[in-house]
Amino acid sequence: MPIFTGRPPRPRLAPELDDKELGRVLKSLADPHGFPLPGIQVHVISSLVAESGENWDRRAHRLSVLATCLPNASLAASWLTRAPNSADAMILHSRMALRDAKATGTAPDESGILEDCYQAVRLRPEDPAPWVLILSLMRMQQRPLQQVRTIWQEIVARDPWHREAHLEMLGYLSPTEQGSHMAALDFIDSRLSQMPAGAASSGLRLTAEVQRYQRNVRRGGLNEIIASSHWNTQDVASTLDKAQNYWLQPGFLRYAAAVADLNVLTFALVASRRFTEAAAAFRAVRGLVTPWPWHIQRNPVEEFASWQTRCWR
Repeated sequence: MPIFTGRPPRPRLAPELDDKELGRVLKSLADPHGFPLPGIQVHVISSLVAESGENWDRRAHRLSVLATCLPNASLAASWLTRAPNSADAMILHSRMALRDAKATGTAPDESGILEDCYQAVRLRPEDPAPWVLILSLMRMQQRPLQQVRTIWQEIVARDPWHREAHLEMLGYLSPTEQGSHMAALDFIDSRLSQMPAGAASSGLRLTAEVQRYQRNVRRGGLNEIIASSHWNTQDVASTLDKAQNYWLQPGFLRYAAAVADLNVLTFALVASRRFTEAAAAFRAVRGLVTPWPWHIQRNPVEEFASWQTRCWR
């Protein structure tokens, strides 16, 4: 096992991942003395999103994190009021509406969300973001596959390897939702057959394997025994080998949420008891923790820290 000099980085939840500009904005918004006036706050977040240009991957990451981290929808509503023709404001506003519906278990405002999304499409037809939001809405509503596929085609026509869209489809096709294990595998295989190396959706198969592993762990009993051998099967071990061999190369993963997928890889290496490789993965993550997949048994930061300490030695 490699010995790393110095102490490991202190783990922390980092929704911004390694996006330093986004991190600074989130910190300032959380500080009561940061940007006290709503107008200034709107300017800050609108400028942050606009800086992404037509990098749809970066734009999606920033809007997704803002929608997750803002305490309520008032700032998004203020942005939309001040800029009624802003596609970004519409998308953030509807993302937060969908977030709140999921959190409370209530029905989303379908008409309001769709109105925002289709208006955003008219304003910026090349942007996949409103279509991804419609896909998320349809998944929540358990819509038929034919309807979902129509929206999926709109997304991949604009961004063939959109990370969030691939994860939404994986969730929709999973055995816990509207699909099955085989349906999810067929989807993964069809996408991987065309996917370029280092694409933003590179983590699709490994994410599916970690989800399957965790489902068996949660079920307990015989399923937990099955989970213990999950990483030893040939296909799964091969998937993990490829990820470990390529993803840890400097600069190989260049998309906005690469650190999130590195968290998935690190967890998988720990779960498979491959501690030597896990040590290098922890080093690549640099203490930037994502809640999933580390939350399965306890606080995600504590879980991450415990395994990092063990592997770092």
